[in-house]
Amino acid sequence: MSNPTRAEKYHWSRLASEVGCVACRIDGRINHYVSIHHVNGRTKPGAHMQVIPLCGAHHQTGGEGVAIHHNKARFERNYGSQISLMEMCDRILNTTRE
Repeated sequence: MSNPTRAEKYHWSRLASEVGCVACRIDGRINHYVSIHHVNGRTKPGAHMQVIPLCGAHHQTGGEGVAIHHNKARFERNYGSQISLMEMCDRILNTTRE
């Protein structure tokens, strides 16, 4: 796994401070206490930019029906695909993907 670049870390920081947990946002709450979830793993080229911000419960600790790592299909039924969530974050940050 490569270390994230300064630009990637800046993007993560903006996700945390300006978007917060994207799933909580959909639920009508704002929660800026997040970790970065890699959509396509951490080792592929560009992986550090293919991320979404998730709180602990929506990322790993919320259990079945809540956390993406417990049941990705159910999480995506509730909140949309990870790609659509990345696109939502981009719209909020007013950024574009190449």
